Amino acid sequence: MFKNTLQIGLVSLVAFLQATSVQANEAKDVNSAETLETAQAFLWAAGSGDMEKLQTLMADDFVWHNEGDASLPWIGNWDSKEKVLSTFLPRFGAGLKVTSWSTDYSFANGDQAVFMGSMSAIANESGVDTGKFSWAVRVHVEEGKVESWNWFEDSYAVSNAYHEKK
Repeated sequence: MFKNTLQIGLVSLVAFLQATSVQANEAKDVNSAETLETAQAFLWAAGSGDMEKLQTLMADDFVWHNEGDASLPWIGNWDSKEKVLSTFLPRFGAGLKVTSWSTDYSFANGDQAVFMGSMSAIANESGVDTGKFSWAVRVHVEEGKVESWNWFEDSYAVSNAYHEKK
């Protein structure tokens, strides 16, 4: 009985590894350089405030996700181009003023790009500086459009600055 179970387990593992290999090869068929170029254009448009360019790069079903303290008005899932443009971006702009920014690393694999860097900001409500912290974003690109933007930052520093009393 144990021998049969072991054989079934090994066959299942081999099948899984073969399927994973096929999926990895399919991901490599997507041009990583084009993914990175689109994601970089999106990052630049967002950072410079070029809303026209940002809008042209967003897929209609675009999702912007920010991890962090849900009591901050811009944290969470923003699940359409319209919500991002009309609700998220104004809330974010009203909440934080970015005072420094660097993009230190970027890479892409298939339809996914990743950027990492550091930044600092002032919470507009309190006037408190967040101090310098690390950030990262994972970007999903399909057919020259950004499908999703998954943002990670030191949400503890941002939340502390936002909630600190004057």
